Amino acid sequence: MRTETKAPEHWGNPGVRTMRALVYENYGTPDVLRIKEVDVPTPKDHEVLIAVHAASVNSWDWDLLRGKPYINRLGGLRKPRYRILGADVAGRVVDVGSAVSRFQLGDEVFGDLSGCGWGGFAEYVCAHEEALTPKPNGVSFEQAAAIPQAAVLALQGLRDKGKLKKGQRVLINGAGGGVGTFGIQYARLLGVEVTGVDNAEKRDMLLSLGAEHVWDYTKEDFTNSGQQYDLILDVVGNRSVFALKRALKPGGTYVMVGGSLLRILQTLLAAPLAAWLEKKKVSVLVHKPNHADQLVWKTLVEAGKITPVLDRRYSLSEAAHALRYFGEGRAKGKIVVFMD
Repeated sequence: MRTETKAPEHWGNPGVRTMRALVYENYGTPDVLRIKEVDVPTPKDHEVLIAVHAASVNSWDWDLLRGKPYINRLGGLRKPRYRILGADVAGRVVDVGSAVSRFQLGDEVFGDLSGCGWGGFAEYVCAHEEALTPKPNGVSFEQAAAIPQAAVLALQGLRDKGKLKKGQRVLINGAGGGVGTFGIQYARLLGVEVTGVDNAEKRDMLLSLGAEHVWDYTKEDFTNSGQQYDLILDVVGNRSVFALKRALKPGGTYVMVGGSLLRILQTLLAAPLAAWLEKKKVSVLVHKPNHADQLVWKTLVEAGKITPVLDRRYSLSEAAHALRYFGEGRAKGKIVVFMD
């Protein structure tokens, strides 16, 4: 069902100089998050100012909030580098920098701000114009905000790293979150047999999206099943790479999208050996915000071929609860924050 967020009356008003934002000064649990009045940012030459209608929660927000793994503290060892989290946003352009050429006032946009300063959990945010894409027609701001990071990760993992082709078999470990729900739908468009791994609560949803088989990781270990796949897209990194290789066909590919630093290092160390001895490709996907890939998803969503899966909606005032719910690992698809 399509839902639209009603914009506060002050949005787009040049006289407004402060805004509400979800701010944190120290690493920790969602308890450290506070709604505060802060200055509205001013766009630089190649930036636009967006009146944010909606933003979505990603695992990167959760990791930056906690400062774990410690690689997320680069640029802010003791204090967060960015006081306002939120990378995926959708909203309207209300001001433009002097050198902006792609957008004008009133344009509806969505994008991933992880490469240009974050700040999406706020009423306004500045973003480089290259981070943004025109919002897909026919969907709400909340649906658009669910797309950028998760959908692009799914695309880069399946298409670029995985080289997925019609007739192959893919397994998505952690299939019930944002990356997984986009990944299942994209793989089915290619004519691929999809197996999803998540908890039993998400089984019906995964089947409805096109997964042909679902493993409940709390009761079953797919790496010991004897089943093998052309591609494993691993969103959670909760199993040893050595166990995962058992579930790969000869010549198959394992792509790690998420997981602990230890698992990432283990995967990188195992990659040369797996390629040499077993002819299996093992790799880690490094997230790269990409306007061209956002355009791919814009086209698919507008055509009705892909539908962003939204679980829960939280107002900005409740945004700390959105992060807490995400941290519980129960989300079915994406969690969005709308501006109240």
